[in-house]
Amino acid sequence: MHKPSASSSFGAKPSGEHPHRWYERYPRALPVGVFALTLGVTAISVAAVEHAEDGREAAQLSQTTASISSAIERRAGSSAMSLRAGAALIATQTKFDPATFGLFIDQLGQEGRASGAEGIGWVARVDPGQESAFAAEVRASGVPGFAIRPDGAAQGGMDRYVVRYLRPATPRNNRAIGFDMASERVRREAMMSAAQFGRPTASGKIVLVQEDKATSPPGFVLFMPVYSSAAMGHHLRGFVYTPFNARAFLASSVDIDRMSGVGFALYDGDAAPANLLYQRALAGGPVRTETRHVVVADRSWTLVVSIPDGTLFSPVSLMTLLFGLLVATLLLVLARLVTQQASEDRTTLEWFEQQSSIRNSLVRELNHRVKNTLANVLSILALTRGRATDLDSFAQSLDGRVRALSATHDLLTQSDWGSTSIRALIEAEMAPYVRDQSGGVTLSGDPVMLAPNDALSLGMAIHELATNAAKYGALSVEAGRVSIAWRMVTAQIAQLDWAESGGPTLDPVASRKRGFGTELIQKIVAHELKHPVELEFLPGGVRCRLMVAVREGGNFAMREQKPG
Repeated sequence: MHKPSASSSFGAKPSGEHPHRWYERYPRALPVGVFALTLGVTAISVAAVEHAEDGREAAQLSQTTASISSAIERRAGSSAMSLRAGAALIATQTKFDPATFGLFIDQLGQEGRASGAEGIGWVARVDPGQESAFAAEVRASGVPGFAIRPDGAAQGGMDRYVVRYLRPATPRNNRAIGFDMASERVRREAMMSAAQFGRPTASGKIVLVQEDKATSPPGFVLFMPVYSSAAMGHHLRGFVYTPFNARAFLASSVDIDRMSGVGFALYDGDAAPANLLYQRALAGGPVRTETRHVVVADRSWTLVVSIPDGTLFSPVSLMTLLFGLLVATLLLVLARLVTQQASEDRTTLEWFEQQSSIRNSLVRELNHRVKNTLANVLSILALTRGRATDLDSFAQSLDGRVRALSATHDLLTQSDWGSTSIRALIEAEMAPYVRDQSGGVTLSGDPVMLAPNDALSLGMAIHELATNAAKYGALSVEAGRVSIAWRMVTAQIAQLDWAESGGPTLDPVASRKRGFGTELIQKIVAHELKHPVELEFLPGGVRCRLMVAVREGGNFAMREQKPG
């Protein structure tokens, strides 16, 4: 088996040993695999959330159904208890005239109080052959025109059960007075069942007698038998009853108007269209339903409650799906970045090379600044020597002008590399040339503050212009003048104009030969200031126009001030 030499560790690894080589050979396999795996986990999570949400909706529906059914049973039980109390009270009365019935209603306290109930009434038992006498007795008690209906004798010699009283005595309820309950099968069966077992019993689905149309909403009736006492001979005297409108009964049991988003269907017996008592259906869309049997006064009802089946995804599922897609995308990007590691390494090497080039440029710039500084020192020395009258004045002037050369850098340092005014910057740069030249340099302009980088670039330009003026321009002679003016031309741009006058006449041919300082101003400074520099070498003197950006302090803060 071939073994690599020891020197091979310093060279490129074989393709089979490179730890990232398979990423390069299959650049899409890893990202796609990670993306598919993350999507699979997300799909499982969404399925789990949907299952939990489905269980929550089922539990909510079951709880709502149980609450409604319990409310219906409680409401029916309350009415049944009232009828039981009324039956017990009536059973003790030997005479049951309108005044006695009114007293019974007052003592019971039920007239018009129970929402959903049409009232409380009394159904009197009338033996066969006694119909005429009973009708005459009622008319004599103050109800003229009273008649038992439907007209005719009871079939088969059966007793008749006639509505005698119904309170409250409204025109609507008065329609029921005189109606024979036994003439209709559903009511008759309910009364017979109540009489057989001696407890309140609900009838099946009917249209109440007091309704004026056969198509009126359905209802039902609760009957409670009343027997005479043993002393009067135990026999059935009649029924205390309460008629109900089905919708009003349900509304009195449950506040259906407040239960938005819930549908109801209440059936007498099985859930068949013919047995429907009341229904409030949900508008459109799939629904989830639950069916429950409810016992109302010995009668079985069917309650169907429905709620919306929900959207395709619940909010939690949607958030989980979106989060999963986001994570999958991020992992895809991350995996793709891993496959590009080699390319990034090459980019890093190129960056280091660029930084090396920048350092070389900085060294050249430093060398140039040092040379300019030495040239300034020589110029200052010559100017000072020409104007000095003795050795002491010469030394004093020379010392002050050399010290002024470091003013610009000190100015930025003192401001902690924050904003610096144009005036202070120019004064620092021009200080070595104006100590003994009253009026040689004129400054005028608005108060403008510059960012550190912009101040350094502008200072570099002023330094080069001042150096040139001291060597060859207006500052090289006693009568020379330099005017520096600046102003804001827009909200974020300041314009600075440098104008020399009174200096030596410039040679246009020699001015075309640009030195490093001219290149620095027109290229590097223009690049740093992000605006072109207009530099002209006119016979009367140098003209230069610079555009400087004026930025807010928060955009160029180099470091945070530590809390004091």
